[in-house]
Amino acid sequence: MIKPPPFFFLVPFSLPYPIRGRDASLRSRHPGHSPTIMRIRISPASPLAAPCLTRCSRPRTLPFLTSRQSRGCPAASPSTTSRSYASVSAAQLQFGQPVHETHPHILKPGELTPGITAQEYFDRRARLAQKLPKDGIAVLRAAEIKWRSGAVFYPFRQESNFLYFTGFKEPEAMAVIQKTGDNLGDFAFHLFARPKDPAAEQWSGPWSGLQAAEDVFNADATGDIKELDKHLTPLLRGASRIYTDIDIRTSDGRLTSFGDTVTNTTDHNVGIQPLQHLAHQLRIIKSPAEVANMRHAGRVSGRAITDAMRKAWTRERDLQAFLEHGFMADGCEGPAYVPVVAGGSRGNMIHYVLNDAALDGDPSQLVLVDAGAEYGTYIADITRTWPVSGKFSPAQRDLYEAVLRVQRAGVALCRADSGLTLDLVHRETEKALRAELADLGFDVGRNGSGRLETLFPHHVGHYVGLDVHDCPGYGRNVPLRAGHCVTVEPGVYVPADDDRWPVHFRGMGVRIEDSVCVDETGPVVLTTEAVKEVVDIEALRD
Repeated sequence: MIKPPPFFFLVPFSLPYPIRGRDASLRSRHPGHSPTIMRIRISPASPLAAPCLTRCSRPRTLPFLTSRQSRGCPAASPSTTSRSYASVSAAQLQFGQPVHETHPHILKPGELTPGITAQEYFDRRARLAQKLPKDGIAVLRAAEIKWRSGAVFYPFRQESNFLYFTGFKEPEAMAVIQKTGDNLGDFAFHLFARPKDPAAEQWSGPWSGLQAAEDVFNADATGDIKELDKHLTPLLRGASRIYTDIDIRTSDGRLTSFGDTVTNTTDHNVGIQPLQHLAHQLRIIKSPAEVANMRHAGRVSGRAITDAMRKAWTRERDLQAFLEHGFMADGCEGPAYVPVVAGGSRGNMIHYVLNDAALDGDPSQLVLVDAGAEYGTYIADITRTWPVSGKFSPAQRDLYEAVLRVQRAGVALCRADSGLTLDLVHRETEKALRAELADLGFDVGRNGSGRLETLFPHHVGHYVGLDVHDCPGYGRNVPLRAGHCVTVEPGVYVPADDDRWPVHFRGMGVRIEDSVCVDETGPVVLTTEAVKEVVDIEALRD
């Protein structure tokens, strides 16, 4: 094995003499590398040698003197070149989220979040800046901590657009992307966050702090979020247009604190536009790294669901616990959403999540499971339906295979060269499902006594990615393109007490769902490990 070169991380340290000359070499600044920092040469065998925590960036001139880059190269400053530095182990440092140097079991070198490199986050900001007018700015706010009750909070989940462009997973933060020129890469990235606070971190866990906002997350300028007005005012004052989804006014018409800052700072001719549509235009096309994350989530989810089919379950809650344990034990963060584990007629409730009923009272019933894992903040969305006993009854088999044929046909339509939209895929699904149900004795013709919408009341699919229903502002009437990731999930839900439908199907709920990535000439199913053929499901109990 070839020994890797030494890497370094730098902190101020007291030495009896200043470090100068060749031993205090400077990391070069050029595209794809970190901002300028000072380092010491340490032999690879030294216990102090550790990977540098800076990430990819590139030099650019900022319009305001608010960052270390705009103040010039540290090497040119006598006060900087005479400062004493030494290397320490990166493992001794703490941040508000995993980084490769502290969590190499989670992140590879160069990644800010699992599977997504700092370079990809930079490219996303560059593409967003390209969509802005000259001197336009995009303003994004981090999510807030959600409180369950009293002092008990929910696990923090970053606002998806903020996460997509920054990779920063802490609350109490704001990002500004400022277009500074016409070329790709002519922009400045400002990240305002919480400074390090040992007393607060003793309670809440580590914060990344402002230095890491530059060195790890590649912000060109940083500042204390508590002093936001001071930092935001010059940016707003110089903006030709502001793109943001932050509320300017409250529901009763009063200005929010952000709205007050905008109103008092900007000229009345400066337009304020929603950011969501620009963000979703970028988010809707998944990169290979994003698809790989979703494929991993789908693989783990599918394995857990298939393993669950092997067992005889007596309670919905036990099945839910098995799946969630499987997701986490196989390397995912956990469930991407609250799972649906619905036995018997509860499978007719689209979003049944109580998951508290017994399954052993009627072993002939079906159980419908809608559950997926999250990996690297990307999710898998899967639904499978199978008999609690492990063997389909004739009626269950007939209804299940009808839905399965429709689902397979819908998946096959998810290719760019089809020219179809999700709405058109839904229309084709309705046609196919109406024909299948008619063959089973359901009166769902256009002039029949029952409406198909009663049995199939939802759309066949939605976009999927960072969110379960990804990019909600992006229409389902847009032609499918390579890189779109969608679900295909036809279902039939037969009410138990509706005499319009054949008696032997009443009370059954069947839904089959896969996450699919659209390719030029065919679909790429991201969730194939979850078996769905009748012969495969029944073989799991043999």
